[in-house]
Amino acid sequence: MSLPFHASSSRQEARHSRDPICSLDWRVSDALAVEFDGEWLRPCCDCCLSLAHKVSIARRSLGRTTPFSPVSTGSDADEQRITKPVSKFTRWYRSPLFNVIMVGLISFTQPGIWNALNSTGAGGAQEPYLVNGSNSLTFGIMVFGCSLFSILSNKIGIKWVLIIGTLGYAPYSASLYVNNRYGTEWFVLFGGALCGIAASALWASEGAIALGYADIKDRGKFTGIWLGLRELGQLIGASIQLSLNVKKEGRGKVGYTTYLVLIALQCLGLPFALLVSSPQKVIKPDGTRLKDPTLNKTVKGEFKKIWSLFKRRQMYLLVPILIGFQWNSTYLGIYMTKYFSVRSRTLGSLVSGIVATAANIFWGWFYDRQSLSRPTVAKTTWAFFVIVMLGTFGWQTANEKLYGDLKSAGTPVTLDWANPGFGRGFASMVILRFLNESHYMFVYWLISAFFDDLETLGLAVGIVRSFESVGSCLAFGIGAAQVAPVVNLIIAFAMFGFTIPATSAVVFMVPERPVNLRKLEDGSTTASDDGEPEGVIAVAAKEASNGGSMKKGQPPAYELK
Repeated sequence: MSLPFHASSSRQEARHSRDPICSLDWRVSDALAVEFDGEWLRPCCDCCLSLAHKVSIARRSLGRTTPFSPVSTGSDADEQRITKPVSKFTRWYRSPLFNVIMVGLISFTQPGIWNALNSTGAGGAQEPYLVNGSNSLTFGIMVFGCSLFSILSNKIGIKWVLIIGTLGYAPYSASLYVNNRYGTEWFVLFGGALCGIAASALWASEGAIALGYADIKDRGKFTGIWLGLRELGQLIGASIQLSLNVKKEGRGKVGYTTYLVLIALQCLGLPFALLVSSPQKVIKPDGTRLKDPTLNKTVKGEFKKIWSLFKRRQMYLLVPILIGFQWNSTYLGIYMTKYFSVRSRTLGSLVSGIVATAANIFWGWFYDRQSLSRPTVAKTTWAFFVIVMLGTFGWQTANEKLYGDLKSAGTPVTLDWANPGFGRGFASMVILRFLNESHYMFVYWLISAFFDDLETLGLAVGIVRSFESVGSCLAFGIGAAQVAPVVNLIIAFAMFGFTIPATSAVVFMVPERPVNLRKLEDGSTTASDDGEPEGVIAVAAKEASNGGSMKKGQPPAYELK
């Protein structure tokens, strides 16, 4: 088997197909040299070094020895390797792809159905105020619950936290059914509290699994699968709602039979959660296993880690977008209930699911493109968001001005697909739904672009979800007040403008490779002056620049750990 190494000591100019940092001075190659079958070889990049390490593992399994030391490849994959044969079924069942599909199906049955109800406006109710109050309670609990469950996932196991996350959505939907049929209000608030606890656990675990189980090169695709399957819940739920309410041309509430079918779908979440593998049981395509994140963990220690993680610039500068981007979702719920007929609201829920799925597919493909560097992808995506979002807000402000003038003139506004003016009001809603889903993809991709290990990703997702919940709690709280829709629109417009400077700063920090903070803490890598860890090549380059070189037959000047 030929390896992509250079055995000569002359200057080499080479590029690896998967590594943009692959052109090294010969002194750097000396510092990274390893011995293979009695000859010192100089790798052209980190990827080649990782490949050489895998070859040495295979050779040892055949009874041959090579003096390779473990190499840091930017993931937890090298922590544990399979020591006994496993069947094809086991490899498939324990694969990252299967687990991400299961997480996507859980998301389909839980927040997917929840989104299907809320996309009709106010959970299908005639007035938005009670449901917005319940949602504010839900997200208020999640402000603290998401971070708490992300810490517990590193202590009791991410699978058990995921299971807890499937237990509260069905009671909330049941409360909407009881309110719709019998007018009971207290159950809606109680259901919102239960949903807040369950959603805290689910939000803290599903994102960590989707990002942490995947290899770096697959994270865009896996995030798209996870969020795309979530939108399948909205598509199916909205289709059911539309079929049951297609003849309701006026404003009002959806029929109570709608809820029964959706509650049945939400009960499938628990069986799906039981099929998800714990991290240490996952088998990656190259035969490696993930490290068990629960080993030697204390709750106090995890609190310290999450606080230390939050103090990193990449995290605290994301707070404005995490809080500010949620506001237009509340506005859209009020907008749908105030201006659209019942059947148009259910159509809006269906189309929202379609455009959100399209967003997940497109961005999942775009983020994993090998032809563009990660910094370029981040800047291009954020520039697109800013331009289109500001333009859409301006358009929607004009719509609200038109509807306000008609109302002042004594003409009630009911947007139905059989009436003129429907397309204008409906199109702006669809664009905002597309941008909201794109925002979710973008934030999670940013997190995965900065951090690599499952433990850190779990804590980072908890922080992200907590501050998203702050924004949703405040937005739904204001939405529960009986104010004109245009007031909520202006607040959402201003909040998005507030997010632009800080998020732009984060976008310009995106590195070409994510960082494994746990290995950094263990001392296997070093940090640069701006607080960002350096890879093994950067460390070797410093060693080589200090005069470190190697003569043939001598050990490397830099020891790889």
